[in-house]
Amino acid sequence: MGYEVFAEFTVSTNKGEEMSTRNPFMRLLAAIWSGLDGIRKILHLLLLLVIFLLFFGLAADEPVVMPTGAALIIEPYGVLVEQLEGDPYDRAIAALLGDGKPQTTVQDIVDAFAYASNDDRIEVVFLDLNGLVGAGLSKLQQIADAMVAFRASGKMIVASADFMGQQGYFLAAHADEIYLHPNGGVMFLGYGRFGSYYKDAIDLLRIDWNVFRVGTHKSFVEPYTRTDMSKEDRAATERLVNGMWQMYRDDVVAARGLEEGSIDHFAVNLIDYVSRAGGDVAIAARDFGLVDDLLTRTEMQQRMIDYVGEDENYPGLFNATNMYDYLQQMRFLDVGDAQEQNVAIIVASGDILFGEQAPGVIGADSTAALLQQARGDDSVSAVVLRVDSPGGSSFAAEVIADEVLALRQAGKPVVASMSSVAASGGYAISMHADRVYASSSTITGSIGVFGMFPTYQRSIETIGITTDGVGTTPWSGQFRPDREMSEQTKQLFQLFIEDTYDDFISDVAAGRGLEKSAVDAIGQGQVWTGVEALENGLVDELGGIDDAISAAAALAGLDEGEYGTVVIEPELSPSEQMIVDFLGVAASAGFDLSRWVRTPDFINRIAQRIDETAGGLLRFNDPNGIYRHCLCDLH
Repeated sequence: MGYEVFAEFTVSTNKGEEMSTRNPFMRLLAAIWSGLDGIRKILHLLLLLVIFLLFFGLAADEPVVMPTGAALIIEPYGVLVEQLEGDPYDRAIAALLGDGKPQTTVQDIVDAFAYASNDDRIEVVFLDLNGLVGAGLSKLQQIADAMVAFRASGKMIVASADFMGQQGYFLAAHADEIYLHPNGGVMFLGYGRFGSYYKDAIDLLRIDWNVFRVGTHKSFVEPYTRTDMSKEDRAATERLVNGMWQMYRDDVVAARGLEEGSIDHFAVNLIDYVSRAGGDVAIAARDFGLVDDLLTRTEMQQRMIDYVGEDENYPGLFNATNMYDYLQQMRFLDVGDAQEQNVAIIVASGDILFGEQAPGVIGADSTAALLQQARGDDSVSAVVLRVDSPGGSSFAAEVIADEVLALRQAGKPVVASMSSVAASGGYAISMHADRVYASSSTITGSIGVFGMFPTYQRSIETIGITTDGVGTTPWSGQFRPDREMSEQTKQLFQLFIEDTYDDFISDVAAGRGLEKSAVDAIGQGQVWTGVEALENGLVDELGGIDDAISAAAALAGLDEGEYGTVVIEPELSPSEQMIVDFLGVAASAGFDLSRWVRTPDFINRIAQRIDETAGGLLRFNDPNGIYRHCLCDLH
């Protein structure tokens, strides 16, 4: 809202009346003064900003200087992801305050290896795996490919950790040398899927959990209707985890040069091997050949000093630079890959929800807007949609799929590139692409539909609350959670679900050139690996994102060297970027911004845990209450 500033004069008449008149001249002067005052405020703000920047600049440490003949420390932190979760501004502020989510993008690690392979300043990569929490197998394979390419340049990779879990060891196996702390160990848990089942609790709470689904293997609803796995879900899960475990073992054995079957042998006979090592898990891992030696952290520092020398400023530490400082400099010096004609990369990562959503969640409106941006950009000739999603809202998936088709109709080819998971709704937004790529370990398929509508009228009756009223049609009041669903309403809902499933398999059949009956046979909520999806005709090729980019360029008629790549993603506004930069200067000047972060109390920690456990279900917001989601997370 704007405010008009004006001068007012009061004149006394012979009748004692007062009248107000606006003086045009004074109004002009007031307007001029208002404008000057606004300019003054802006200049004042800029002056203060310059003063603060000068102050912080004088107080700050010298700019980071990249050492030569050094090691590059690559330290995956948290979970490996395709896209960092959260609003870019909130994420940047949280990172500055030391309160960011533990996540590392796969592309950052891949880029670091690529830059370092051609950088004479970097002699060795030190892969510190202590902070790695989890990752899908396809993401590990993508990084492993980057490690193999780096080693082909003649440089070595040294991997180390206090304790190596399954994901960490997969990466370590692709290094030249592996070192473990003497008090650590290596543990192979294999792959599995275990979950909680709530039927008894729901019955005790007297909740009617109305479930509607199509798909004999659509297991997402089973935790609310059963106390254990169905035989269909158990059989499908056994097939999936065995296939993934075989891929893991084959890759590790080949990379480390172990004997066939050795990973299973060590895991199954772990107690025997540890007993022979006097109860020491680390010694057992070394004697089995999983690691090269056992070194304390101090000994590990000395081993790296032997390779790259000692840091001039910090005696006792090896000469090194960390990945993020290195990437910041290399990306700044890189002129960029964008050209007159480009392949755009759009990441669709997380659950699919309705409306606007922050990165890390696929929003119908927000993701559609990115696709629309690519469609309207004359410099974009083709699009790669990088999908890492188990699905979610059926309606939201349709909105996004419509934008994929609109891109194709505009003459811009679209190639879907599947990451760790592209199942159910994740497959629905991929299948309309010109070509679909998956990795061998991608979890995909899960072509099925479900809806759930819990009512709690019996729960509140136990405390003396009832619901009553009148309506004009049989449907009045039928979608109130405090009223029992009528049989008519249940029939109507099931018809919606069946129609959505029929549309789903019809779209897959049309898009993939398959018979509808064949899609139904491989549908029914069944989940497949990328290898199986290729055999079933659900994808076109096995390959990574680079293969998808090349395919998209070829479909657009672009030859190698004639195009660049651009990433289309939400960005900070100029004002948000200024605030982030300002706080960044403050942090570099030595101000402890983490003091502004309040440590969560016990209640907040419990709330966060509940949100992590049930958040996916609670935030589902499909306007029709119909979902395409896969319960296909493996651990």
